[in-house]
Amino acid sequence: MKAGNPPENATCDDGGALAPSDRRPEFEKRLIEARSSLFRFVLSLVGNAQDAEDIIQRASITMWRRFSEFEKGTNFIAWSFVVASFEAKNFLRSSSRSVVRFDEELFEKLAREREVDIQNDDTRLEALDECMQQLDPQSKALVESVYMRGEEVKDLAQREGRAPQTFYNRLNFIRRVLTDCLRQNNHLKML
Repeated sequence: MKAGNPPENATCDDGGALAPSDRRPEFEKRLIEARSSLFRFVLSLVGNAQDAEDIIQRASITMWRRFSEFEKGTNFIAWSFVVASFEAKNFLRSSSRSVVRFDEELFEKLAREREVDIQNDDTRLEALDECMQQLDPQSKALVESVYMRGEEVKDLAQREGRAPQTFYNRLNFIRRVLTDCLRQNNHLKML
C-alpha cells in the first residue's frame, strides 16, 4: 500500500467500500471525459447550474465508492447518468428551493430521454467538428468568432470595414457547406 492511498478493503466514513486504489487513475480519466455530458444531463434535470454542480459532486463520490462494481468495457457515461439521476432525484425531493415536483415515473422518463439526447449531442458535435476541420481558415475563424465566442456580426464588419451583409452571406454559405458535409457523412439525420 502506498502512503496516502487507502487499502483495497477500506471503507468510507459512512461505511461504503472504496474502489481499489489501483483503479483511481481509470476512474479519474473516465470522470473527466464524461464531465461535460454529465453536467448537461444533470442541468437538464434540475435547471440550475450551481445545483447541478453540487449534484455532480455527490454523484462523483457515489461513483467512486461504487467504482469496484463498474465493469470494464461498459459505458461509463451511461452508468454515471444513472448514478447522477438518483442524486438529482434525491436532491429535488429534499430541496425546498425546487419549485418543480415530478412524480417518480415522470422523472425517470425525463432522465432516460435526456440521457439519449445528451449522448446524441456528443455524436453530433463530433460530426460537426469533423466538418469544421474541412473549412478554409477564414471560414472557420468566422464561425468560431460568431458561434463560439459570440461576437456580433456588425462588430466584425465594422472592424474589417465591410458591410454586415457580406458576413451574413458568408455565414449562410458556410452553413450550407457544413450541412452538405453532414449529409454526405450521414450525420444530418441526427441533427
